[in-house]
Amino acid sequence: MTSAKTALPPATGAIDAGGAAPAAPGLGSLAPITGILAAWRLLRPRHWVKNLFVFAALLFTPAAMSLANLRRAATVFAMFCLVSSAIYIVNDILDRDKDRLHPQKRFRPLAAGALPVAVAWLLFAAALAGASILGLFVAREVAWVLAVYGALNILYSLRLKQMAIIDVMTISVGFLMRIIAGAFAVAATASPWLLECVGLIALFLAIAKRRDDLVLKLPQAQRGSLAGYNTRYLDLCICLVLSCLLSVYMVYSATPEVIARLGTEKLYYTAPFVLGGIMRYLQLTIVEERSGSPTEILTADRFMLGCAGAWLVVFLLVVYGR
Repeated sequence: MTSAKTALPPATGAIDAGGAAPAAPGLGSLAPITGILAAWRLLRPRHWVKNLFVFAALLFTPAAMSLANLRRAATVFAMFCLVSSAIYIVNDILDRDKDRLHPQKRFRPLAAGALPVAVAWLLFAAALAGASILGLFVAREVAWVLAVYGALNILYSLRLKQMAIIDVMTISVGFLMRIIAGAFAVAATASPWLLECVGLIALFLAIAKRRDDLVLKLPQAQRGSLAGYNTRYLDLCICLVLSCLLSVYMVYSATPEVIARLGTEKLYYTAPFVLGGIMRYLQLTIVEERSGSPTEILTADRFMLGCAGAWLVVFLLVVYGR
């Protein structure tokens, strides 16, 4: 299994032994391949997996499933990937000095001096331009949701991530916006039950990430919101959120409205995989204390991948296999 706390190999121009990053190289000093790889890493493509939530409303609305709607949802997915990458770029530009003090983030392209800030701004502009062009092919409501999502996340980078409780709540809201945008794209309704489940999952992952920040003993200068947390408080928050999540999911799977919408009363067959995934993530968070990057865990941990894959297979069988 890949540990979220395993340091990545240093990038070109990484931190020297004294802990200081070298000055960013000029535009002409980057070797083409090195520059391309650094630019690709700056976009954080591994985090695009979060944007798969734009397909949730379509997946949970069998009556709306069609090739045309899949194309619309895929367009929204691409838009969120571009906008989220643009936001990551702004975050890395603003935090590059702080990132040099972080055990893992110091290897990010800007913090390590592997990419000039000027190139980062060009990539930011290109990502926004690409998202704007794709916005011409989707419903106006989708563009508005995406604009609010972008503004909220810029505000998060500037201020909200320094405020305890508000920081994790903002992350959760971002996931809800993905679902809502996806629902607008395919003219489906995002069920309140679905929004509650996804919002609670995102909140749990964000809280686990803050717990890992405390375990790493990051200075408050690195993330100001840590002053409002301690491990005991976050453990209680995790218990509260997971209790709500399991209750909501179990009720959701047995609600007459949902049974009629999905055309099956067997959704509860997926519950064991939800429980197994939660228990594994708790093990990683509390026992192994390596919940630093939810994306890396969810895409590299075999147990988590197994639970997610089994859930999807069973869901497709009970909902679409009739």
